[in-house]
Amino acid sequence: MANLLVLAAEAAEAGAAHAAPEAFGMGPVTWVALAMTTLLLIAIWKKVPGMITAGLDSSIAEIRKQLDGAKALRAEAETLRKEYADKIANAEKDAAAMLEHAKSEADAIVAKAEADTKALIKRREKMAEDKIAAAERGAIDELRTKAASAAAAAARQLIAANHNAKADKGLVDEAISGI
Repeated sequence: MANLLVLAAEAAEAGAAHAAPEAFGMGPVTWVALAMTTLLLIAIWKKVPGMITAGLDSSIAEIRKQLDGAKALRAEAETLRKEYADKIANAEKDAAAMLEHAKSEADAIVAKAEADTKALIKRREKMAEDKIAAAERGAIDELRTKAASAAAAAARQLIAANHNAKADKGLVDEAISGI
């Protein structure tokens, strides 16, 4: 190998002309063109373009199928989004209705409690008035009883003190004559 390098270097120094390689009278460009033509003819003979087209067609069909699936998924997603938006709107309406119903129930409960409280106060006032009236009647009856007892005792004492046998005889005579 070293010898070849030395020979190449000496030839370059000597200014020797470089010879173009040739085989069967054809240059390198012709050989490359011939090889490419042969390769293309073999590819056509083996139907490589048809296989490439079929592969591309199947890839295109697969991509179309994926796009159709994506469109279907998007339509489904849009439907679900609309459905959930409707549900949210209905839920908000339901919540507002429930709140309004709760407020009206609370107002009704407060009104009933006020009415019940007023009725209870009236009943308690009536009961208190009845108790006071009963206590007054009891006090008056007790006072009358005591007054009657005191009057009877006083009358007894007065009669015992002022009444004698002569007054008894006059009363008896008067009662007999009245009959």
